[in-house]
Amino acid sequence: MPFLIRSDQQFQSSFLSFIKEILDMDGEIKNIKKWNILYPVYINSKKTIAEGRRICVTKACENPTCTEISDCCNFLKIPCAIELDKAYPRDFMQRGRVRFLLKREDGTPYNPVISSRKQLMVNVAELVRRHPNRTKKQEPTSSSATGSSKSGKGGKKKR
Repeated sequence: MPFLIRSDQQFQSSFLSFIKEILDMDGEIKNIKKWNILYPVYINSKKTIAEGRRICVTKACENPTCTEISDCCNFLKIPCAIELDKAYPRDFMQRGRVRFLLKREDGTPYNPVISSRKQLMVNVAELVRRHPNRTKKQEPTSSSATGSSKSGKGGKKKR
């Protein structure tokens, strides 16, 4: 699984430098109001383009959550923040969004593979499908053996 965290020294030092980039000198998180936004609807395969989906259905995932999206962004080493109290403007029942930052202040990307929002959405949707907390829906076994089936025409009988 790609979500397993290694406990080696190199990972810890890179993680600490990553956290220092996100924090100000005072230890507070930088202003995230200017970060990009990713609503779960953008990568939901159950939604249409008119309802807010932004990527192809074949690349999208089914009903992603903000925490899954945040885990995927962290795996891709992209700084992100979850805002659970915010709603999607087209549908106020869709709660939550993820703010993310693609590039550093000097203009270099955090992840060289991901340079645009669209690439991030496609990569996050792929990772959400393989997320360890995602439950696999089991298809029911063949129901023809369990139930009694009635064959023949069903209509009014003649007297």
